[in-house]
Amino acid sequence: MRMADVIVGIDLGTTNSEVAAFLDGRVQILPVEGDPILPSVVGMALDGTLLVGAPARNQSVLYPERTVRSIKRLMGSSQTVSMGERTFTPPEVSALILRELKERAEASLGTEVKKAVITVPAYFSDAQRQATRDAGAIAGLEVPRILNEPTAAALAYGEDRHEAKTLLIYDLGGGTFDVSVVHAEGDLTEVLSSHGDTHLGGDDFDQLLLEHVHGRLIAGGGPDLRADRRAMSRLLWSAEEAKKRLSDEPWARLREEHLAEVRGVPFHLDVEVSRQDFERLIEHLLERTINSVHKALSDAGKRPTELDAILLVGGATRTPLVSEFLERATGMRPRQDLHPDLCVALGAGVLASRLAGHDIEKVLVDVSPYSFGPSHLGILEGRVTPHCYHPIIRRNSPLPVSKTESYWTASDDQTKVRLDIYQGDDPNALRNIPIGGFEVEGLSLVPSGNEILCRMDLDLDGILRVTAVEKRTGLSKAITIERATTALSPEEVRKARERMRELAGDEELDAEDVDGRWEPGDDEPGDGGEGNEGEESNDHLSRVDGLLERGRTLLPKMGPDDRGEAMALLERLEEAREKTDALLMESLSQQLEDLLFFIEEK
Repeated sequence: MRMADVIVGIDLGTTNSEVAAFLDGRVQILPVEGDPILPSVVGMALDGTLLVGAPARNQSVLYPERTVRSIKRLMGSSQTVSMGERTFTPPEVSALILRELKERAEASLGTEVKKAVITVPAYFSDAQRQATRDAGAIAGLEVPRILNEPTAAALAYGEDRHEAKTLLIYDLGGGTFDVSVVHAEGDLTEVLSSHGDTHLGGDDFDQLLLEHVHGRLIAGGGPDLRADRRAMSRLLWSAEEAKKRLSDEPWARLREEHLAEVRGVPFHLDVEVSRQDFERLIEHLLERTINSVHKALSDAGKRPTELDAILLVGGATRTPLVSEFLERATGMRPRQDLHPDLCVALGAGVLASRLAGHDIEKVLVDVSPYSFGPSHLGILEGRVTPHCYHPIIRRNSPLPVSKTESYWTASDDQTKVRLDIYQGDDPNALRNIPIGGFEVEGLSLVPSGNEILCRMDLDLDGILRVTAVEKRTGLSKAITIERATTALSPEEVRKARERMRELAGDEELDAEDVDGRWEPGDDEPGDGGEGNEGEESNDHLSRVDGLLERGRTLLPKMGPDDRGEAMALLERLEEAREKTDALLMESLSQQLEDLLFFIEEK
């Protein structure tokens, strides 16, 4: 990189986002009018004006149908969202947030910003990472690196650290959760293991509190507000504010004047919630995070006594019960040396500054949170099957990584082989997540046992490239998995950018600006139609995740009998989800769906 390059670090968060850069000799958050945090909310005013940040968040109370929040949870999916009469994809909405951060940085730095390191949860899939990169391209940003959020936090915490340390980074944000075990020594930051949940965060705390308060309203003779979108939006706002107060106070009062009308009479909300009430609601979610902590420690080969520190990241870690659970599980009191909402952006700023040529000597070693490999013919559970599986790249492998394994044809004169690529660790490929596949045709007419080499390359952004080569001739074919799901073509990016700039009232794009879109390389892309199975699988898993969330939020409203049945189904469905057992997930999902339908109808 040239020293003249300006590269910023961006934390594109579920609830809030921030931008950091090297300024006045150090990495710092770039505020606007003194506020370092930009709410990750986008809206459309009644007059068609685009709103980003606090104005959009303020509007969401009165016009939720014209406002989009928590778009990060939809990244990598095919879902769309609406603001008024207009429809947007998740990368387009994220691009509007990135544009605002870009302009914020340009105002602070006094120069144009074209490059950014953007953070993502460690457990983001290839599709979610590529959607983030697409959002950057739409916003007019070249993205030289996608950085895992716990790794960014380790960089921020380790900026002035010289002794060797083993750290546990516990990152609980608005919509996602990650935990990583990190070795930090001098200029080296090495991630030893990662675990987490991309659908667990402070948003879930808010929803549980909202359902609790709403249930109390109904039990006390108040109106059922579920059909009143505006009233529910105001109730959610009150729940969010109460959650924040309960971090510092034992009680919080939710008050909303004229929340709704009952037979023409105004209904006013006035409910008091205790910290104990709130903690009972979220205990099961925090237990899930502790399970991930134990798994991360096990993967790293570490015991809690070998940790030098537990570092808290993310706004949801302000909840006192988080520290209590961690101390109970590890025997160590967590620390919060840096602002929990800002440390990820600061870490991204550290890496961005180093890439720009500034003298911030940090060496970063990141790991893959997933295992990858092809299915193959073999013996599984005592029988021959084509669905045997063992990973070529194993989870927690340092990035970048390249691995090759040999496979052999099963019949004489076999002219083609098919490689179906999976993500997971189960020896049965069908219990893992399919992410792509392709065929190699034109193999030599030779007896069975023709050796086929399968090479997997996983880059620093977690993007996977798979190459199959006939060893005796060199005949090969490759697929880049990122192209198999949601990656946008340059033309799609150009159209999306034109749409976003028109929406924001900017001038037309010039050709040079469009053609300058950054690409990760000139390697042959995979076939555009590959990976549909992976996309369908991810959509199915997303539906299961949504059903799990719906079930958990309804638990406080259930009677003892229904609650017991629901908790058993939720537990079994979570286990099936973890093992990606498609048949069992389908059966349990239907049972849970039927139960929740009758509960919601009561």
